[in-house]
Amino acid sequence: MAIKKELLEILACPKCKGDIYLNNTEDGLICDKCRLMYEIKEDIPIMLVDEAKPIRVDTV
Repeated sequence: MAIKKELLEILACPKCKGDIYLNNTEDGLICDKCRLMYEIKEDIPIMLVDEAKPIRVDTV
């Protein structure tokens, strides 16, 4: 079971309070501003800054 659209609409990055979105593999929520991914484990987003993983932004 995936995260419901209604939940995604109300969730925000706990660090900057900005928008987040589901990644391509649907196993994490991405904050572009903070460059963090909040993992989703057993359909539950882990919205803890200390648990977030930094994401690498590739430049061309």
